[in-house]
Amino acid sequence: MRILIIEDEELAVKKLQKALAGTDAGAQVVGTADSIKSSVEWLQQNPAPDLILMDIELADGQSFEIFNLTEVKSPVIFTTSYDEYALKAFKVNSVDYLLKPVQKEELQAALNKFNKLRSNGKPDINIESLVKELQQKLQHKEYRKRFLVKHAQKLVSIEVDDIAYFYSDGRLNFFKTTDNRKFVVDYTMDELEDMLDPEKYFRISRSFYVSIDSVDKIDDYFGNRLILGVKPVVDKEALVSREKVTEFKKWLGK
Repeated sequence: MRILIIEDEELAVKKLQKALAGTDAGAQVVGTADSIKSSVEWLQQNPAPDLILMDIELADGQSFEIFNLTEVKSPVIFTTSYDEYALKAFKVNSVDYLLKPVQKEELQAALNKFNKLRSNGKPDINIESLVKELQQKLQHKEYRKRFLVKHAQKLVSIEVDDIAYFYSDGRLNFFKTTDNRKFVVDYTMDELEDMLDPEKYFRISRSFYVSIDSVDKIDDYFGNRLILGVKPVVDKEALVSREKVTEFKKWLGK
């Protein structure tokens, strides 16, 4: 089975490749793309793969735009943290819809489903049934309570309630505790979004999550953005992206 991975986080790509290797010996990753632009170019320059694993939120927009720019002949399994995209996802060649972080067992089930559909001809997707399944899954969702992280050659367990914010420096992802301790966390920012309770944590940009208790000050910033003062002090700017400002204000006002 020839598979194309469309995902803008390098760590997420590696995890998907590892999960595929452990679930289907015949799975061959024939290419990767990290944006709408590179995905369109790949699809136009290469034979259609048997299956595409596609993240919805890419660096240059939502991957649904790919379908408007080129013909996508392959069925798709979407991977994302955003359940509100489910119905739209199923309308564009979707075989299944997996919430991040993608679990090996769920990926195996999706691949089994794809192989069964393929053996019967062109995949025929029941959109309403898949949305119902997704809603049932979300109703029983439990959020992460603690993280196991490395510290001074040891592993320590940190309660989520003790974490002030998460952020990325472009290479690694970190969190700081309320008592100003800093740790590396081995998850992508998209994976963290699925683990954290949205009542307590908000993703203000692609590289920053804040807890509601960490927000100490809010100021206007150019480009219709906001800049936050957080506690403890962080070694990068905590900027609320323009697209997140309205949602962020609603979150604070709950």
